[in-house]
Amino acid sequence: MMGLKFISTGRCVPGKIVTNDDMSKIVDTSDEWIRTRTGIAQRYFSDGETAVDLAVGAARQAMERANVRPEEIGVCVVATCTPDHSAPSDACLVQAALGIPEDVPCFDLNAGCTGFLYGLETVRGLLSLGSKPYALLIGCEQLSRVLDMTDRSTCVLFGDGAGAAVLGLEEGALWEALLGSRGNWEILWVNGPGPETAAVHMNGQGVYRFAVEAIPSCANTLLERSGLTMDDIDWIVPHQANRRIIETAAKRLHAPIEKFYQNMERYGNTSAASIPIALDEMNTAGLLKRGQRVMCIGFGAGLTWGGALFQW
Repeated sequence: MMGLKFISTGRCVPGKIVTNDDMSKIVDTSDEWIRTRTGIAQRYFSDGETAVDLAVGAARQAMERANVRPEEIGVCVVATCTPDHSAPSDACLVQAALGIPEDVPCFDLNAGCTGFLYGLETVRGLLSLGSKPYALLIGCEQLSRVLDMTDRSTCVLFGDGAGAAVLGLEEGALWEALLGSRGNWEILWVNGPGPETAAVHMNGQGVYRFAVEAIPSCANTLLERSGLTMDDIDWIVPHQANRRIIETAAKRLHAPIEKFYQNMERYGNTSAASIPIALDEMNTAGLLKRGQRVMCIGFGAGLTWGGALFQW
């Protein structure tokens, strides 16, 4: 089987940091209230940057680190639920900005916070059909544009940012993936496009119940399919939504919390960007080493969930 190999990573966030104390000046909340319930201390909000700006910044960094030229890219996918436009896609604008040839499929993919993982399987399939060696996959969100700043249950959770990866196919590489969905608009949704102002709406308890079920179920299925055990896994990189969710999932998996990489304290929930941002942060910090086994698990609006198990 042809698995995916991460060649390089990149990330880009806006220049504006918004702390919990900053949020307390906008809505009735406090640093202590946000930290104890979510683990979040700050997030980035765009201040003039577009979603495409962030996507291009992360993609250019990943391509430069990989020493990959635009003409070597065989597919470009942007996972997002907050594109700059309904059309054209952010991916097409990234293609133009980076000079990727016009004979390359470029499109946006919306699977909520699971978007990057849906994107991995999508580019794996498209690479196998093409003649160029690399895929460019970007998770990018500008959630600050769709926040109701009077709703303290949602506006304190989310942030903006982009993470990118250059990927290639490798024969016999460890690769297991799982994707799923459960159609539901009542737990987590963003309205639009239309006359009503777009805003994130969320049933926090519903999301929690779904997530603490989805993460262990997805992880156990990936382990069963691969023939590995939790002891064989070096890192679990979950969607960075809430520290309580991750801690509960770790307990249900009987896995040490130290295996779960967490960075929501610095970024908040960046939806489809959260896993690639985390991977790049780990990569640049030297935490990810070649040969390590990594499991990424996401969950989000849709409802969707997904996982990927691979060797770094």
